Amino acid sequence: MGRKLFCEISPLTYRISVCKGILLRKIQWIFNRKKYSRDFAVELLPYIIYRHKSLIRRRLGNVDMDLQENKSINLSLSAPKVNRILIKPGEVFSFWKLVGNCTAKKGYLNGLVIKSGNVSRGIGGGMCQFTNLIHWMVLHSPLTIIEHHHHNNIDLFPDHGRQIPFGTGTSIMYNYLDYQFINNSKQTFQLIVYTNDEYLCGELRSDREIEVTYHISEENQHFSKVDKDYYRNNEIYRETIDKNTGNVINKELIVMNHAKVVYDIKHIPGEVIQQ
Repeated sequence: MGRKLFCEISPLTYRISVCKGILLRKIQWIFNRKKYSRDFAVELLPYIIYRHKSLIRRRLGNVDMDLQENKSINLSLSAPKVNRILIKPGEVFSFWKLVGNCTAKKGYLNGLVIKSGNVSRGIGGGMCQFTNLIHWMVLHSPLTIIEHHHHNNIDLFPDHGRQIPFGTGTSIMYNYLDYQFINNSKQTFQLIVYTNDEYLCGELRSDREIEVTYHISEENQHFSKVDKDYYRNNEIYRETIDKNTGNVINKELIVMNHAKVVYDIKHIPGEVIQQ
């Protein structure tokens, strides 16, 4: 067994590491030269680039459904802090800079959180679903992702009503694990996000149309066994397609997943490849 990281020694060292990460990020916000998005517009920009919605209350293994109810409240509190934000040319969108720390004092409740690859509960849990939605929309646009974290190559839950390919999610933690993208184009974009009784809904809008569309696909999806462990594997590609001709201009590999399965293997569908 390898030597433990400082943050893994005890709850105290974990807390020290978290405080250090938060402080360093705040210092970066002050001194770096990024121009962060901060302006909102009451009026919607005219062109919808992409829209998506995700079910708020999903059954995830044996996770307490009360945490899903609490997540609904957490999302309803955080969505207005992002809704109608403008991302102008040259600006950087930072999730945590807009949403801020999700504390009990602000009304946030205990929700599902992932710490070191384990399922836990924490105040403000559920924000990953928020950045998952934003990330999926950004993938369908010319915006450039500059900070994106994954859930440590772990497949935590069996599929249940999955809408998008495995491995296209995000991992965030206030504020040192952020989700950021930059607008390197010459047009302005706008994020519309809100909740209703069932869904977290989103739209990515712009002040003009774009000349291409984007298609996200999953290839080489399979489960494998290495020694005594099972893994989920796939490759996620993004195709850029010319709107006028329908031709694929570019195809890029976004991420290659090799994620350890931590749920009961009876939920693994189909044949398992031995490696």
